[in-house]
Amino acid sequence: MMMNVVGLFGWVSGWVALLGVSVYSADWLIWVFLPYFVYGPYRALTQLRYFPAALSMLRILRSHRWQIAHRVPYGLTDRPEVPSRHYGWFELPNPACPDQWLPMVFTRHLRLDWWCRRMAPRAKPRLKSQIEEIWFAGDVRHMGVIAVPTRKGTCPRRLHVIEQRMNPQIDERSDKSGSGPDGIAHERASDHATPSEASRKIL
Repeated sequence: MMMNVVGLFGWVSGWVALLGVSVYSADWLIWVFLPYFVYGPYRALTQLRYFPAALSMLRILRSHRWQIAHRVPYGLTDRPEVPSRHYGWFELPNPACPDQWLPMVFTRHLRLDWWCRRMAPRAKPRLKSQIEEIWFAGDVRHMGVIAVPTRKGTCPRRLHVIEQRMNPQIDERSDKSGSGPDGIAHERASDHATPSEASRKIL
């Protein structure tokens, strides 16, 4: 969230500063700064569009702790049990039914290029190895935040919101497996911890 605010301030203040420089400088400087004048507002708008997702991440991370998973199934293909449009998926086990794996999907393409390049079937092994370990915080049956560790493995990076978008019939079966209001309340109570606690593995 803080980096999003810093990015928004940086793009807007940079645009204003260069505009002031170009007004009181030689006319040819306007053409030098023109790419930034065009690209700057687009990046500022992108930062604004990312705020709802950033707020969702904050809400999730306040009530769920990080869990670590290794070599979970993933892909960019469509899933027949997920009728809505999505931009890739990771499969994670249902905490109420460990034998059941549920697809968590990316529902927004914003800032998803990094993930897509590594999830692609033809991605190089060096890229694929960067998502062999993922960090997840949230409820697999509803919504969560996915990330990968830093090189030192001490904190998450490349955070993105993923959601459960299975069809109603499958959702109903999931509810019977323990994701009703009581199950969700129990899980949130047991998972309540700070985001820095990343000691428990789900696989």
